[in-house]
Amino acid sequence: MTKQKYQHWRLEDDQQGIAWLHFDKHDSSTNVLSTEVFEEFNVILSHLKDTNPKGLIIVSDKRNGFIAGANVNEFSSIETKEQALELIQLGQLIFDKLEALPFPTLSQIHGFCLGGGLELALACCYRIALDDPKTRIGLPEVLLGFHPGWGGTMRLVRLIGAPAAMDLMLSGRTVDARAAKKLGIVDRTVPQRHLDNASRTLIGKHPQKHKPGTLMMLANSKFARPHLAKYLRSQVSKRARREHYPAPYALIDLWEQYGGDEQDMLQAEANSVAELVITPAAKNLVRVFLLQERLKSLGHDAGDFNPQHVHVIGAGVMGGDIAAWCALRGLNVTLQDREPKYIAPALKRAGSLYKKKFKDPRLMQAAMDRLVPDHRGLGVEKADVIIEAIIENLDAKQSLYQNIEPRLKDNAVLATNTSSIPLDTLCTSLAQPGRLVGIHFFNPVAKMQLIEIVQGEKTDKVVLDRAATFCRAIDRLPLPVKSAPGFLVNRILMPYLMEAVLLLEEGVSAPEIDRAATTFGMPMGPIELADTVGLDICLSVAKILSAALGMNVPDQLQKMVAAGHLGRKSGRGFYEYHNDKPRFGKQNATSLGAADITDRLILQMINEAMACLREGVVADADLLDAGMIFATGFAPFRGGPMHYMEQRGREEVKQQLLKLKEKHGDRFTPDDG
Repeated sequence: MTKQKYQHWRLEDDQQGIAWLHFDKHDSSTNVLSTEVFEEFNVILSHLKDTNPKGLIIVSDKRNGFIAGANVNEFSSIETKEQALELIQLGQLIFDKLEALPFPTLSQIHGFCLGGGLELALACCYRIALDDPKTRIGLPEVLLGFHPGWGGTMRLVRLIGAPAAMDLMLSGRTVDARAAKKLGIVDRTVPQRHLDNASRTLIGKHPQKHKPGTLMMLANSKFARPHLAKYLRSQVSKRARREHYPAPYALIDLWEQYGGDEQDMLQAEANSVAELVITPAAKNLVRVFLLQERLKSLGHDAGDFNPQHVHVIGAGVMGGDIAAWCALRGLNVTLQDREPKYIAPALKRAGSLYKKKFKDPRLMQAAMDRLVPDHRGLGVEKADVIIEAIIENLDAKQSLYQNIEPRLKDNAVLATNTSSIPLDTLCTSLAQPGRLVGIHFFNPVAKMQLIEIVQGEKTDKVVLDRAATFCRAIDRLPLPVKSAPGFLVNRILMPYLMEAVLLLEEGVSAPEIDRAATTFGMPMGPIELADTVGLDICLSVAKILSAALGMNVPDQLQKMVAAGHLGRKSGRGFYEYHNDKPRFGKQNATSLGAADITDRLILQMINEAMACLREGVVADADLLDAGMIFATGFAPFRGGPMHYMEQRGREEVKQQLLKLKEKHGDRFTPDDG
């Protein structure tokens, strides 16, 4: 076997005359494509064309996956269309060169194969994927504000047909190995032990490349494209506005116009992406991606802490759903409550969750097997993480801590999911107060990405690191915050929700208020959000913040809760719900314009965010932005509340707050920050 070494690649020839190209990006834990990587790959492809092996198999030497896509930092530094076009055309040129090799080529995929990684694989004749739940395949560029630019738009349509290809690219979703095989993206799915032999066999047999069925091919015809494009635009418009997220619309336009000619499609693809990557939306969405990566990096300082067993105390909606999610993510979980009858509903909800998440009944059953009812609390001694999620009562929580503290393992994390009681008060009942940390989940647990890691004055740093490690183990984003009323997210969100209720009291209709927020870019309006969270929960948090910070609690909110109108869960809140869809009666028109409504809502949020930053509730503005984006969906294309404020202009925001204060009262007084 001959070998040839490069900085990022390693080329070997086996005894069968097949070339094996190993990708192992230098000084990186993850394989990503960059200009330097491309230039070296280009040299290798020229060498392979000259030596003409029996075949080429491209593999990754990184344990975590094949290729994660492009180097996002390189894209984020692009300032002009010309710079973008140069990088895009380089990638297209090299993938065209890969596709044109005169012998069979194959990508051997494990872990993630995303964006440019999949575009490279699509330029090969064949793809084999490891049959493992961790294998994830997709083209998620639209989530960064652009669309595939290295031939992916053309090659994926050619491979699996326009309907399936456009669905994947427009949603940005990823699929596992079996789903990719069913779609036709990969040719084989095999277990680890068969990967190399299956790759050699496929190269040796050199079968016809996969092609979509006749109907799928017809969808790409000149006559069908306009009709499908119209449908796709209508579907995209339900979740994204063109002015906020231009990328999916640009992709549809591109395919509709050039889908019938591959060379024109490639050229137009490059121009389209070059224009998109320099838009404010793309710049901000790339910023959001980098913020997410920063949160993911937290928890790496916890040494050898490797949580395997979680014990949750309190099987109510929150505690039960925390337990269910931990088991779904592969941890062993014991769930405790006073009697088995209180645990049963949580197990039922867990079963429903697993049915949605897993197609394979074996995986569903395995998750259920990991979730063990434990009304006697026998799991405490074995647990690496103990999460208390009982009622918000100081005496009850402290009594529980005193009972379980002597039974904890030395390195176990003791966490509370409290949303209202300060950690510095809770920890006074502990012999080792430094081991208590807040791990604050948001509802619904299975959907909300962010978890606040709450630090009291006495919380040990090693405990904070272990808590963050636990969050990453269950595929959640940890955000370190200081123990303060409302912590970060609820404190910033509540003035926004309360201002919406005050607007209602002034006669502005709920749809009008919600429309102003969604037009700004929020995923859901504040009135519908309050109904979804539960008006009783909103009132509880508002009272806590009112006592601590002097926040106003609108009379209408208190009246609604007193009348039992709690929102979506009771069938009536500010909206009435029929088949889980909101309805609202006729309202009188108001003289308030949409811009006035938007500023009253959003600037309340920004002002409170500034107060949190000034008080050190969170370490810096970037972490604050990350928290609000991943916990509340704050308009990602705007980059977060602090970033939006800076882009709009700090002084302009301050002057607008002063105008609102003059008109509506002291709650709009600009924060000292």
